[in-house]
Amino acid sequence: MDELLREYLPILIFIGLAIGLGLVLVLAAVVLAVSRPDPEKNSAYECGFNAFDDARMKFDVRFYLVSILFIIFDLEVAFLFPWAASFADMSDLGFWSMLVFLAVLTVGFIYEWNKGALEWE
Repeated sequence: MDELLREYLPILIFIGLAIGLGLVLVLAAVVLAVSRPDPEKNSAYECGFNAFDDARMKFDVRFYLVSILFIIFDLEVAFLFPWAASFADMSDLGFWSMLVFLAVLTVGFIYEWNKGALEWE
């Protein structure tokens, strides 16, 4: 158990440093930042016009479908990187299990494409 903890100690130190640095930078921005809001800074800048409806209005389902697609393919890439890095040392089971994983994602993508989730009207 001691050896296992020693192997993970650099990772724990790295996580601690990352959290500490993040907190220091956020606190420094809060303490040192100059805040002088004026009408120009508070004007609408994202879409070019002021909000005209309630912030809690209902969104079209397609926004959620696109976000789910993004999450699915983001996870696919997150699983493909370690798989590709260890491809040389992989058994046949690892290869075929990744092909099944990609096939399931491809079937889901084709299903959403056929349902029109990617079409904007």
